[in-house]
Amino acid sequence: MIFAIRPQPGLQSTLQAARDLNMAVLGRPLFEVVPVAWDAPDASEFDALLLGSANAIRHGGAALEGLLTLPVHAVGEATAIAAREAGFTVAQTGVGGLQALVDAADGDTHFLRLAGSEHVPLDLPDSAKVTTRIVYDVRALPLSGSDEVSLRASDPLVLLHSAAAARHFASECERRGLDKSRIALACIGPRVAQAAGSGWRDCQSAPQPDDAALLALARDMCH
Repeated sequence: MIFAIRPQPGLQSTLQAARDLNMAVLGRPLFEVVPVAWDAPDASEFDALLLGSANAIRHGGAALEGLLTLPVHAVGEATAIAAREAGFTVAQTGVGGLQALVDAADGDTHFLRLAGSEHVPLDLPDSAKVTTRIVYDVRALPLSGSDEVSLRASDPLVLLHSAAAARHFASECERRGLDKSRIALACIGPRVAQAAGSGWRDCQSAPQPDDAALLALARDMCH
């Protein structure tokens, strides 16, 4: 059995993508996303918005209205769609993570990055400057008794979408006394696989940081 543990609404997106591929994936969210109080800076101080997750739009609140003049550089298509629906103009949609977006910036660009409390560090080129505002937090939830039963009932494969998810799932497995050597992990990137640690039945990383590549990896690992 394949399990997805990411928070809603991203979980539903993953489950729908799996259904489109005729894959059976069970949703067991171990996280919830909550907004964080923040003050938006003056939009005139920046050249663009840098978004690594649609959660920045979903939980940014009314303060986003003052930033609508800034073009958005979005990490992927789901984030770009959320930005457009909120009234933003999307200048660039990435396929290989935020680092690639920053590296591709034209000239001297000052980005305003709207992020979660845990976010990927960036190696900035000389031509780019990034100011970060935290607008949401992802809170971990414990494995329930039914989750434990499901994970013990088979040799499961778990989809991991973030380093935080990897660390939390590993911690919960240890707390519940689950046998990690029976559990395989399909990770959205090498950083996530590294965060998961060792001792798993299998642990592999998708070649691209998106659901399509992750689900393709999971399907291969199951065969």
